Amino acid sequence: MALEPPGRRSARRAARTGALMQRVLRMFATRGGPIPVEQIGAPLDALMALDADDLLRIQNGHVDVAYPFIARPTPWVVTLPGGQERYACCATDALGIAPMLGRPTRIRSSCHHCGTPLQFQVTPDGPAAEAHDVMVWFGTRVDDRCKVADTW
Repeated sequence: MALEPPGRRSARRAARTGALMQRVLRMFATRGGPIPVEQIGAPLDALMALDADDLLRIQNGHVDVAYPFIARPTPWVVTLPGGQERYACCATDALGIAPMLGRPTRIRSSCHHCGTPLQFQVTPDGPAAEAHDVMVWFGTRVDDRCKVADTW
């Protein structure tokens, strides 16, 4: 990861926990995405600032990514309480949804290496015992000059 200028990390953290980003995340959790920008009820420049900080992505008038959620199918399917399915941007994001929501979730994916199906519960405190053999590998981004959502 490229070194961020001083203060950028704390500014991004503040934006992630701000009311607007929290509203977008709640919308993704409750209804899924993509979310039309006009339905968010916020000034476009405020949303564009979150996009510029790579906290969400706006395409064609819709928010289609709000980390950890993405509107298109990915290999990381997260089932919320109540049975609604959401897609996560990556394995790490899938693992973070239960703690973020404060409710248990179920992750369905497959091993990137061998293709073995994976399915396990995650509580707000972490993965359940059934995930004891599951590992998450962290790599480096190929190009850290672009936004993460544009690297898929």
